[in-house]
Amino acid sequence: MSPVTPSSIDILFSEGDISRRVNTLAQEIVSDEPGDLLIVIILKGSFVFAADLIRALERAGASAQVDFVTLSSYGAGRTSSGTVTLTHDLVEDVKGRSILIVDDVLESGRTLAFACQTMCERGADSVKTCLLLDKPANRKVAIEADYVGFSIGDEFVVGYGLDYAHRYRGLPFIGKLPVD
Repeated sequence: MSPVTPSSIDILFSEGDISRRVNTLAQEIVSDEPGDLLIVIILKGSFVFAADLIRALERAGASAQVDFVTLSSYGAGRTSSGTVTLTHDLVEDVKGRSILIVDDVLESGRTLAFACQTMCERGADSVKTCLLLDKPANRKVAIEADYVGFSIGDEFVVGYGLDYAHRYRGLPFIGKLPVD
């Protein structure tokens, strides 16, 4: 891939677009979810979205516990390997809890299905999901998110925590990489 600069990335969602949508998602979640919520953040790509969402939830009147899990199916490539790997597990017990799984992109659905199934097998009372981006055209598993920031086509996107080969996570917007 030729060198990419932030100015060569096609912006799909600006910093302002993202901020407004995160605040709306927080309002929706607060109106739907019980008070004792455990937010399970799937790392790494969702960390920026999750941090902003947690702050927006607090502003909206929620106070939730947070834990992290690292699941991977991409490595350094642009496409999923098809196999989900658990590389870092939760510390908190999910048994009897209401869980909100937060992730970056719902694409094939394998990672989200794996996370939901794991929470259910561990005895969670309820499991809901909040995704920054939904790519419905690429679904391999029959799963839909409860809360979605934005739906996109089959673009490979970076920024706002999303990366390509561990780069571009710090961009304040979500953009599409130029095609080789």
